[in-house]
Amino acid sequence: MSVSRPEEGFAAGSSGYRRVLAVLALGGLANFALIYFVQPLLPEFARVFGVEEGATGAALSATTLAMILGLLMAGPLADHLGRIWVMAGSLILSGALSALCAVAPSWEVFLILRAAAGIALAGLPAIALAYLREKVAASAHAKANAIYIMGTGLGGAAGRLLPGPLSGLGGWQLVSLVLGVFSVLVGVAVVVLLPGDRPTRFPFSVLDIATGTFSLLRSGRIALVCGLGFSSMAVFVGVYNAVSLRLEAEPFAMSPEQAAVLYLAYPAGLLAPAFSRRLAERTGRPVAVMLGIAAMAAGAALTTPDAVLPILLGLGLLTFAFFSAHSVASGWAVDGAHRAGLDTARASSLYLIFYYAGSSVSGTLSTHLWSGAGWAGVLGMMGLWLALGLACALALARLPRRP
Repeated sequence: MSVSRPEEGFAAGSSGYRRVLAVLALGGLANFALIYFVQPLLPEFARVFGVEEGATGAALSATTLAMILGLLMAGPLADHLGRIWVMAGSLILSGALSALCAVAPSWEVFLILRAAAGIALAGLPAIALAYLREKVAASAHAKANAIYIMGTGLGGAAGRLLPGPLSGLGGWQLVSLVLGVFSVLVGVAVVVLLPGDRPTRFPFSVLDIATGTFSLLRSGRIALVCGLGFSSMAVFVGVYNAVSLRLEAEPFAMSPEQAAVLYLAYPAGLLAPAFSRRLAERTGRPVAVMLGIAAMAAGAALTTPDAVLPILLGLGLLTFAFFSAHSVASGWAVDGAHRAGLDTARASSLYLIFYYAGSSVSGTLSTHLWSGAGWAGVLGMMGLWLALGLACALALARLPRRP
C-alpha cells in the first residue's frame, strides 16, 4: 500500500502562503513602478532636459537594457548569497538610485542613474518566481504565480497613473523620490517577513555568469518561450512609449496630467493573470498565448483613430492581452526548466533577459518612429513583433507535451 507524501511548501490559504505572496506582490508593485514611471513623463523630460522627443525613450530603454546585465548576475548571486538577500538588495538599491534621479543635474547623469537602477531592479523579478516555486506547495504554484504577476501589473499601473498628479504637486522629481522610498521600505519587509533559503556558496565565476544562463537556450522549448517574452514586451512597451508623445501632439495637445486619464486603461491588465491561468488549464498554454497575441493585435489596431475613446479601449485590450500572454509565458519558462531538471532561477532570468531586450529595442525605436513616421510607423513595427510572437507560439504548439 502506497502512502502519498505531503506536499512541500506553504499550502494555499495558510498564513505563510499569504505572507509570502503579499510581500512578493508588493515587491513586484514597487519594482515595476520604478521601471515604468518615466513613460508618461517623456514629454516633460524633453522640455526639462532640452532633448528631442525621439531621444526620450532612452529614459526607459537605459533601464531595461541595463537590467539584462543584472539578470545575468541575479541567478548566480542568488545561489551564492541566498534569494532573500538578492531580492531585498534589488528593492533597496534600486529605490535609493531612483531617489537620486530626482537631483540629476543633466540628461546624461539622469540616464546613468536610470541604468544603474536597472542593474539593481533585475534582482527581484529574476528570483521571485523561482522563490515561489520553492516556498509554495506545488498545487498552488499557478495561482501564486498569477498573484505575483498581478502585483507587477499594479506596479505598472501605479507607475503610469501616479506621475500625472504627483508631478503636478512637485514635478517629476517628486514621483521619482516617492516611488524610490516606497521600494526601500518593501526591501526591508522582504528581509524581515520572508523565510530565508540556503545559498549553495559555489565559486563565483565570471565565465559561469556569461555562459551558464544562455546555455538553457539549448532547450528549444525555453528558447521559444523567451521569443514570446521578447515579442509581447516589444509590442507593449512600444505602444505605451509612443502614445505618451502622441497625446501631447495635435490634435490632442494634452498635458501630462490630462494624458494620465488614458492610463486608466492599464488596470484592465490586473484581471488578466487569473483569467489566463484558467484559460491555459482548459485550452493548453500555446492556445492561451495565441489568443493573447490576437487580442494584442486587435488592441493595437483600435488605437488607429485620432480619438480618445478608441485609444483608451485599445490600450485596455492591449494591456489585458499582454498580461494574459506574459502570465502564461513566464510561468512556462520556470516550469519547463523544472521538468527538464534545469536551474529554475536561471530560466526565469533568461526569460526576463529576452523580455527586457524587447522593451529596450522597441521602446527606443517606437519613439523615433513616432517622430519620423507617425502612428502608422509605430503600428507597422508592432505588427512585426506580433508576427514573431505568433510564430513562436505555433512552434511551441507543435512540440510534444511533457507529463
